[in-house]
Amino acid sequence: MTNIIVAFAKIEEAKSVKNILVKNGFSVTAVCTSGAQALEFADEFHYGVIISGFRLADMICVELKNNIPTGFDMLVMAPQRMLSEVAGTGIMGLAMPLKVHELVSTVGMMSQEAVRRKKKQKEKPKVRNAEDEAVIQNAKLLLMERNNMTEEEAHRYLLKRSMDNSVSLVETAQMLLALN
Repeated sequence: MTNIIVAFAKIEEAKSVKNILVKNGFSVTAVCTSGAQALEFADEFHYGVIISGFRLADMICVELKNNIPTGFDMLVMAPQRMLSEVAGTGIMGLAMPLKVHELVSTVGMMSQEAVRRKKKQKEKPKVRNAEDEAVIQNAKLLLMERNNMTEEEAHRYLLKRSMDNSVSLVETAQMLLALN
């Protein structure tokens, strides 16, 4: 499920957009009237789509876009003449008056993209710093000396204990070293 935040200066407009989305199968995470509120929700949820009017109670959409977390995309609904002002800013635009099918298909596409990006981010291997690598290496050396293991066996042992205890490899290595 993608986090969808709806932000319009007038709460009635925000609720109207939310109702359209809910009727078409989307789950709206938050409805708000200011950019500050939208940013607060965005910081809490980390990824998703913000649907906004051109002007909010405290800022315009470009200011909001410049401050949202990188995991969020933004869709602005405004008259065509105002949408030309957001061209090239990374903001997707929908011209008013609103066509429901355009809103639904655009939000669907943006939601799929947000989920795809999140999944891709999770699949990236985590990069360990030199200190963490040293802890793992010391734990392997201890296992190799004390238990007569090869490096591969020691590494496999640490991985298995890490998975069995649902903790990171570094934490497992730290625990092993702390016991000695």
